[in-house]
Amino acid sequence: MIPARFAALAIGLLCLAMPFKVAAQTTDTNLWLEAVDSSAALDWVRAENTRSEPVLTRDPRFSTLQSQALAVLSAQDRIPTPAFIGEAVYNFWQDAEHVRGIWRRTSLQSFRSPSPVWETVLDLDALASQEKANWIWKGALCRPATHDRCLIQLSNGGKDAVQVREFDLASKAFVEGGFHLPEGKQSLAWLDQDTLLLTRDWGPGSLTESGYGRIIRSLARGQTLEQAKTLFEAETRDVSATPSVLRDAKGGRVVLAGRGLDFFNTAWFMMGAGGEFSPLALPTLSSIHGLFEGRIILSIQQDWSMGGQMHAAGSLLAVDPTDLSRIEVLYRPSARQALDRDQIRVTDNRIVAVLYENVRGSVVSFRPGADGWVQSRYPGLANAAVTLVSTADTGDAVLYSEETFIAPTRLMLGMTPAAESDLVKALPARFAAEGLMVEQKEATSRDGTKIPYFLVRRKNLQLDGRAPTLLHAYGGFQLSKLPVYDPVVGKLWLERGGAYVVANIRGGGEFGPAWHTAALKANRQRAFDDYYAVAEALIADRVTSPRHLGAYGRSNGGLLMGVAMTQRPDLWNAVVVESPLLDMLRYHRLPAGASWIGEYGDPEIAGEAAWIASYSPYQALKAGVKYPRAYITTSTKDDRVHPGHARKFAARLGQVGAPYLYYENLDGGHANGADPRANARRWAMHYVYLTQQLMD
Repeated sequence: MIPARFAALAIGLLCLAMPFKVAAQTTDTNLWLEAVDSSAALDWVRAENTRSEPVLTRDPRFSTLQSQALAVLSAQDRIPTPAFIGEAVYNFWQDAEHVRGIWRRTSLQSFRSPSPVWETVLDLDALASQEKANWIWKGALCRPATHDRCLIQLSNGGKDAVQVREFDLASKAFVEGGFHLPEGKQSLAWLDQDTLLLTRDWGPGSLTESGYGRIIRSLARGQTLEQAKTLFEAETRDVSATPSVLRDAKGGRVVLAGRGLDFFNTAWFMMGAGGEFSPLALPTLSSIHGLFEGRIILSIQQDWSMGGQMHAAGSLLAVDPTDLSRIEVLYRPSARQALDRDQIRVTDNRIVAVLYENVRGSVVSFRPGADGWVQSRYPGLANAAVTLVSTADTGDAVLYSEETFIAPTRLMLGMTPAAESDLVKALPARFAAEGLMVEQKEATSRDGTKIPYFLVRRKNLQLDGRAPTLLHAYGGFQLSKLPVYDPVVGKLWLERGGAYVVANIRGGGEFGPAWHTAALKANRQRAFDDYYAVAEALIADRVTSPRHLGAYGRSNGGLLMGVAMTQRPDLWNAVVVESPLLDMLRYHRLPAGASWIGEYGDPEIAGEAAWIASYSPYQALKAGVKYPRAYITTSTKDDRVHPGHARKFAARLGQVGAPYLYYENLDGGHANGADPRANARRWAMHYVYLTQQLMD
């Protein structure tokens, strides 16, 4: 999916068609489908659903696949995802009985036991029923130090826009007269026990061109939104303004404001003693992870010269915010190594991070020593995907998970790298993996770059080109595709004889910032060429053939699918195009598309529009081309990637006489995970389609 880096920042906008400068767009007869909730557009959606849905749901295999997916998604014995809050462990849990979910807690000791004793803190099903609202859980931001109150974020139907309410953990009730923010995409931070820093829609002129809040204000307890005090303003052309408050174990605090210049570049500002913000000359391509003994822990995605030294992109640094020349290096990357910038945490006495070496993860720790920073490694599985699940509010305890494509997830508790980590929970096997094997291989892309990919297949597979094979990739926003244990893929595909491939194409973050920038903007075609190279390698090795090869991607991966389908229709017999970007000459005009100009480029600039147009799938569709029958799917309430992309692409396929299936979920949002039953139905429809195209 498109990353949720700005998902909680800006208001949802009515996505109506807008005029566009490029002449080719004036002849677009499908612009009316961009009006999300117009009666005409919804009538078209219902007609498409009525046509496509029976093709999938009346297939005799649908019922079994749906029940298997639901069993996986709502299983009582899956690992509860833990989050430390104060002294307790919290978890948000959904199952067949709690469809919307319950927020619950237990002690760490109880959580480590085979049968934890849970206390329900908030029942979202009961709340939705009581308020007659379609509430979907979007998380909680809890008050630091005391850890006694949280800002609960509730979404209407799964949208990114949320309503925010203050909740008391002791009384298990919303705070009467507490903070209560109307629906919007908003970014929040606790400044102190009774003050918030936030961005949201404050009224006319308060949003960026991307539709995100550009004004940071402080809101004190008891104040109305109109009384909030302006502290910082970004420019209208920026993506957003974002507040953050860093705290260390010794009581130190640094308050920052970030001007999102584009999706990746941020200009940083630090609050002074008088409440004013001054520029902090950190590199704009950087991520801030916390405060450690007064120093900002910073990972950089660009080379940075400071204090007479050059620091390489991908490095992890400790920086004194009062004197930026005082920099300590915790980590410097080497070839085929990268820290996961989204998996770096600061505890009381160390920095914990996930390190990938040739797309194989481990947990590492950095702590100050007599001769500089000392790096240690936590014990763990080989060839695994690793996630930092939660770190304790006090001390150095870290809960992390590890898994492989065929080894179920294990949740580990590490106190220090020197101590043996404890196995806390283990996911039971969800599919029969005994006859499966995992290979990591390389394909050679068009420009000679070696592209790694994972192939999960049966050990006794006959290399005759007949294996039904699903090729998945993403290729954008510096997000990595890792060797994760996916029970749905395992049960609904691998167990039924399919092969599964994950391609680590450029645009991702598998090998650090350079792997991402190699396919940025004008170089986007490299990501597509990488994907084709993997497909061609699978065909050359006789794992599969175009008749049995399918492609799957969503969001930015959905863009990849649209390009793969229009540039190389000869390679596939199935393409699942989910929640996609497809009209790349208008993506920036469909919220929140303008925030992604840093990834794709600006269609308003003639030179950039030219290379965007060279691959934009919507414009590339032509009559007379033999396209595979595609399955295009999205959600009406997706307020991150506009459903108009999918609608218009499907309509255009019909206009050029190409076969397709289109299904639009009238609920659900971009993430698709709000309701296990709806999600099980979604996956069953996916795999019925793939079965029809690749196995039948």
